[in-house]
Amino acid sequence: MADVLLVDDEKSVRSTLSIILQKSGYRVEEVGNGNDAIEKIKTHCYDLVITDLRMKPVDGMEVLRIAREINPSTEVVVMTAFGTVETGVEAMKLGAYDYIQKPFDKDELLLVIQKAMERKELLTEVEHLQNELKEKYSFENIVGKSNKMLDVLSMVTKVAQTDSTVLIQGESGTGKELIAKAIHLNSRRKNRAFITINCGALPENLQESELFGHVRGAFTGAIRDKNGLFQEANGGTLFLDEIGETALSTQVKVLRFLQDGEIRRVGDNESVFVNVRLLAATNKNLKKSIEESTFREDLYYRLNVIPIHLPSLRQKRDDIPLLVNHFLNKYIEKTKKKVSSISPEAMKILTGYDWPGNVRELENIIERAVILTNKNVIMPDDLPSSIQENQNRAQDTEEILEGKTLEELEKHYILKTLEKHSWNQKKVSEVLNVSTTTLWRKLKTYGIEPKKKE
Repeated sequence: MADVLLVDDEKSVRSTLSIILQKSGYRVEEVGNGNDAIEKIKTHCYDLVITDLRMKPVDGMEVLRIAREINPSTEVVVMTAFGTVETGVEAMKLGAYDYIQKPFDKDELLLVIQKAMERKELLTEVEHLQNELKEKYSFENIVGKSNKMLDVLSMVTKVAQTDSTVLIQGESGTGKELIAKAIHLNSRRKNRAFITINCGALPENLQESELFGHVRGAFTGAIRDKNGLFQEANGGTLFLDEIGETALSTQVKVLRFLQDGEIRRVGDNESVFVNVRLLAATNKNLKKSIEESTFREDLYYRLNVIPIHLPSLRQKRDDIPLLVNHFLNKYIEKTKKKVSSISPEAMKILTGYDWPGNVRELENIIERAVILTNKNVIMPDDLPSSIQENQNRAQDTEEILEGKTLEELEKHYILKTLEKHSWNQKKVSEVLNVSTTTLWRKLKTYGIEPKKKE
């Protein structure tokens, strides 16, 4: 049963809410002002605080700040009858889970509270997993509390205890191997071997021998019997990174293992059963590879039993400050440099960059900044010029668009897209996801004279 602290200076509101919450199975305490709420928060760990924003002398924003400061795992939902939507959004920026406006709808209120409790349970579960794995592997390197990363870590907790095959997909540098190790180290196989191989680093003619082994005389240079990685991983986990780079002949053998658990060494006439859990990863679009006949469709569906998609860094920008501070501390400790922090200006540049190399690129940038700076605080000029230039371009674009109406923005975007694609209206309509007729009407409305495509 979740503990809820209800904060509102109107007794009638508190009474109504208390009845609703208690009937829904929550344990509720009520206070009539912010001061009393803060005193309660200091002495008791609540699962949820529901607070009005407009109170005197201590308002709901202060209650929110204190609640998140004392116990970050406490979720906070704010209520407002006076503020605009911006007030609630501001509260969420300060750490509130969500906001509701008075007069509130009972079902909407309960749904918000339910979602807040689900998030709290997920965070607790992830924290438990992190603590459990930290002893054996630096799981703390998987930094992030954005919803996308919480979804990933929630999936890790669910699949780790199974022996199911997992396909981890994501761009290069997103941390696929970290996730694979987290799955292994929270599984029943955690005390057995974890073998990892980057398939893209293996020459095609050596893939089968490395993975499945060979017998003496199987090919020139095979002077003795050799066990492959599948046999080395027996009883444990084998992680095939960049599996999209394997040859079709290798894929056939991987498929056979997934079907019946058997492998056959190169040049051998007998098959061997191995007890191995297979994890695979790729930065390729395997469905496209299937269309291009470079990846077997039947193998794809055998691998894709449980898919985990790692978001790119630009898809989880909320995690960038956490990652920056994590890597900053890591390399300050490693280099023993007298660097204390990163400036807000430099952080703004980092959060505005698209990070094509993802977390790996971010880590490299922070390591470089710590090593090269001669200041106590990382400043914008400590970052590579390419990243600084990206910020300058973003600022120029912002200045161009500032104060523009929606119609002016649309016209600007259409013009830019037309120029980018050499005024090929068919291509532009595909990019904008509109029909060519709709695009023609827009051009006519905005007085844009079509040019012949070059």
